[in-house]
Amino acid sequence: MTLVVDASVLVAALVDSGVEGQWAESVIAEGSLTAPELVLVEISNVLRRLERNGEISPPEATGAHRDMLRLDLELFAFAPFAARVWELRGNLSSYDAWYVAMAEGFDCPLATLDRKLSRATGPGCDFVAPPR
Repeated sequence: MTLVVDASVLVAALVDSGVEGQWAESVIAEGSLTAPELVLVEISNVLRRLERNGEISPPEATGAHRDMLRLDLELFAFAPFAARVWELRGNLSSYDAWYVAMAEGFDCPLATLDRKLSRATGPGCDFVAPPR
């Protein structure tokens, strides 16, 4: 099954050893993963923030960054999804809308840990999230 994954899921899989991280790892192992090409920059930025805030050590951040580059992701450019992203601008940031537009376009679910995104009005895709 194809699945669009957002940065929250991928970061959790890379650095979270708790329940959400375990869930994220299982999601990643399940199928064919796709994401906007921006996801690598988003992950890199989150890893930087976690390191600067002392939530992960420099070696953990470096290892997670290295592992990020090894993720089996099919990355997509913005242009094919730009029109739908713009349509969603009233309810979603362009970043989140890009994930949604991909999930809608590929008729597949979007995996996220972002509750605000998964509860937003406007997206026409299903969401995959851990049980709460």
